[in-house]
Amino acid sequence: MAEDKLYDVFVIGGGINGCGIARDAIGRGYSVFLAEMNDLASGTSSWSSKLIHGGFRYLEYYEFRLVRESLSEREVLLANAPHIIWPMRFVLPHHTDMRPAWLLRLGLFLYDHIGTRKLLPGTTTVDLKTSPVGKPLKPIFSKGFEYSDCWVNDARLVVLNARDAADRGAVIRTRTEVVSAERQDGVWAVTLADRMTGVRQTVKARLIVNAGGPWVDRILSGVVGRNNAHNVRLVQGSHIVVPKLHDHDRAYIFQNGDGRIIFAMPYEEDFTLIGTTDQDYEGDPKDVVITDPEIDYLCAAASEYFAKPVERQSIVWTYSGVRPLYDDGASAAQEATRDYVLKPDPAEGAPLLNIFGGKITTARKLAESMLDLIEARLGKKSAPWTHRAALPGGDFPADGFEDQVTQLYSDYPFLEPKQARRYVRQYGTRARVLLGEAKSVADLGQDFGYGLYGREVDYLMVQEWALEAADVIWRRTKRGLRLTPEQVAGLEAYMAAKTTA
Repeated sequence: MAEDKLYDVFVIGGGINGCGIARDAIGRGYSVFLAEMNDLASGTSSWSSKLIHGGFRYLEYYEFRLVRESLSEREVLLANAPHIIWPMRFVLPHHTDMRPAWLLRLGLFLYDHIGTRKLLPGTTTVDLKTSPVGKPLKPIFSKGFEYSDCWVNDARLVVLNARDAADRGAVIRTRTEVVSAERQDGVWAVTLADRMTGVRQTVKARLIVNAGGPWVDRILSGVVGRNNAHNVRLVQGSHIVVPKLHDHDRAYIFQNGDGRIIFAMPYEEDFTLIGTTDQDYEGDPKDVVITDPEIDYLCAAASEYFAKPVERQSIVWTYSGVRPLYDDGASAAQEATRDYVLKPDPAEGAPLLNIFGGKITTARKLAESMLDLIEARLGKKSAPWTHRAALPGGDFPADGFEDQVTQLYSDYPFLEPKQARRYVRQYGTRARVLLGEAKSVADLGQDFGYGLYGREVDYLMVQEWALEAADVIWRRTKRGLRLTPEQVAGLEAYMAAKTTA
């Protein structure tokens, strides 16, 4: 099956970079087609540390441009998506055997001042002997520093970029693999295979963006035909989730004896998220899983600080992802640059633009940089626009979350307060689209457990490309932390019936 339309931009990859570029390009008047071989955000983008942050530790590697850009982006993203992004304060205990206090103060002074900061409070010194944030820690820690960054629901950030792109006219295809791409008569002929049905089609485009993440080199080698492409260094990062270790809303950043840091952060109300690791990875990115040494490392690193040791048997969930870092020849995985590199393919004919590296925090800026390259090749010039454009559901003030919760609860008084809060956290003002004319809990449909109802699942299938239970419980929501296998099986059967109806 062939499609006659000639698209301006064809994007390979439905992670944060691909979806962000699709959104920016369609908003500037280009026609856009995006293909993702699995679910949106099913790769690196959903296995992050869930942070919009400047990268405090990057200062040690003199990544000043990246830190400055990241710090400025925190406020842009917070303003545009206050439902899925919110401020978080981080406590950095001073460890006398590691970096000296003066060096930490200097680093945090730079962190406060080299980027734009208007919405977030600056750094303060904390007496861990008297402050509640010191209570969960070992008594040897008496002094610390508290600074600001932001939390993000990473997978929802990806989906909302895709939703906005689709609302503006982009074609978003999930479970669609790019089998081959050939230059023909000055344009690309891209052969696609639907992974659910096996049906193939050919789509033509003037330009391709390779946003394949960990698969970017494989796309160059297997799809485009570049032999032995090697541009990225695959680095595995793993996290563990345990029952919550403290009752306050602060997160911790801990220094380790190996020079690395880990985070311990509040997660989904009842849990603490601890991560991440950094180790080189060989193999297929889809097969990555946490290793026993990584579990031991994270437990030991956290137990160095917490008064109550973090033990293996307390872990309720783990996840691992592969970061496609640009291979800059750094000797250690933690030293490899987190900055992004955009490289045009040198071959003549229809343009191919490749993305190596990058991070969630700077994805919007990466998209703007990619649009500069696209415009130079397609002969069009337009102004950046995404810095002042709310993502779907985020059209309310950055400090207006509680007001949104109050209003939603008032409009739908049959909701449990926690349920109203979760709906606003995930959907923002679009929670009303989800709930529609519902007048009672019965109107929410089948109950799958822990506040997940058929009405929400239907919304996710229609509006957000969810096709399987894993899409719903691990990427669109985090109900997978609570649902039983029987409840998950019921959800899977429900979605399968909807798909085949």
